[in-house]
Amino acid sequence: MPSPTEPATARRMSSEERREQILAAALAVFGAKGYVGTTTDDVARAAGVSQPYVVRLFGTKENLFVAALDDALGRLLQAFGEAAVGAAPDDLAERVGHAYIELLQVRGLHQTLSHAFLLGAHPVIGPRARDGFARVWEFLREAGFDVATAQAFLAQGMMINSLFGLRLADDYDTDPRVHELFDACFPTDKVRVLSMAPRADEPW
Repeated sequence: MPSPTEPATARRMSSEERREQILAAALAVFGAKGYVGTTTDDVARAAGVSQPYVVRLFGTKENLFVAALDDALGRLLQAFGEAAVGAAPDDLAERVGHAYIELLQVRGLHQTLSHAFLLGAHPVIGPRARDGFARVWEFLREAGFDVATAQAFLAQGMMINSLFGLRLADDYDTDPRVHELFDACFPTDKVRVLSMAPRADEPW
């Protein structure tokens, strides 16, 4: 019998936990390298599992990307829904916007969404991405955003995604144009955003 000072045997992860681990890695890698530039081997290495295991769970890179996209949208809408609960009309956009920024903690989420939204011509990914974008619009409208506010919110979100995808946080201290842009986009969350933003020297 092991002594109290001996480390406990590591618990074997369930297949669902492994799947979540792979999806987290897929978001990070697809976010950094895009759909075309990513391989299932890239995702497997990031997740610390074998490439055949990824293929066994998801089948193809296309299936894996769709699963990552669905995961990103699910996280996004859940965060938006939680932020909107009990929000006064005047605070709604700010609270939902803050939730969007907090999702920077999920590496690659914003960038994976951006990549998906550029794949409208793809026969499988395109319809899923279009439906996802429409679901975000639907949520905003049902949560209480009027048309103009929902439109502005989505436009701001796409610009924020561009800032992250371009790794512009690296230039905040050296390029006054980038400095001004971050100050305008994140007047109250700038320090936290810069601490969480993707960096150019990160592999993904």
